[in-house]
Amino acid sequence: MSKNKEAPERRRKRLKQEELNKNPAGNINDAFNKNEAGNLPGLAGSLGWKGLGVLIAVIIIGFIIPSLFF
Repeated sequence: MSKNKEAPERRRKRLKQEELNKNPAGNINDAFNKNEAGNLPGLAGSLGWKGLGVLIAVIIIGFIIPSLFF
């Protein structure tokens, strides 16, 4: 299928994937800005599995460290 006849949904997905590949660090900022609107699946989807793993690790560490001191 040529790019001219590409479905709008597929085109959006392709462009989003190209942008994520060009700038993976900017993806975290976009994800947190989407989260302000209350879109949790959007946050998880835009962070990817690595970013989501880091976020979960930070949350877990954030609960463990204060419990050791208090």
